[in-house]
Amino acid sequence: MALCMDGEIISESEVAPNRHNEIVLPMCERILAKAQASLDQLDAIAFGRGPGAFTGVRLAASVAQGIAMARDLPVVPVSSLAALAQAAYTRQKASQVLACIDARMQEVYFALYQLDENKIMQLTGREQVGKPELIDVEVDKHCIGYGSGWKVYARALLDRCRTDLAFDANVTPQAEHVACLAEHYFNQGLAVSATEAIPVYVRDNVASKPKKKKIG
Repeated sequence: MALCMDGEIISESEVAPNRHNEIVLPMCERILAKAQASLDQLDAIAFGRGPGAFTGVRLAASVAQGIAMARDLPVVPVSSLAALAQAAYTRQKASQVLACIDARMQEVYFALYQLDENKIMQLTGREQVGKPELIDVEVDKHCIGYGSGWKVYARALLDRCRTDLAFDANVTPQAEHVACLAEHYFNQGLAVSATEAIPVYVRDNVASKPKKKKIG
């Protein structure tokens, strides 16, 4: 959870598997208290819209929608992959990032990002999901790999990049980088209404189940 206010980002995070719905609102209250602010002072609500773990993405969207509707605020959806790329710039001054999240099913969510003149990571091409050994990207020698996909599929990803680039597999999308990007997007007029604040899964059929055979 993070708050961007007067150019400063106040954030708090906690690893709490299966407890996100219990801690998210109390965390929001603590951050507002630290900033001595209230929901009525906010210009917009931002959330990590995915791709990523489906339960987490749905929860983020529903909480953002709930607060936005209650306070009549616009919403700024931010890509989880973009948040990873922005983290790579913030932490390592990367100019190009291949963000990659483990999508299970032997696949990864991935996208290539390039730093612009405003120090914001911009998407090059599109967000995709696929087998790591089949992805097709062209990276430069300064590119950095970021995200959980590199933990499991580093060798395949490096083979596809055709270069031995550096990578960090122990990073996850963080609220502080979502907030940083959200401020920029908001100033660019990219906020949406609460009803338009929906998750982005990239993979269309992840929740599909085998069809039952009809008898008779």
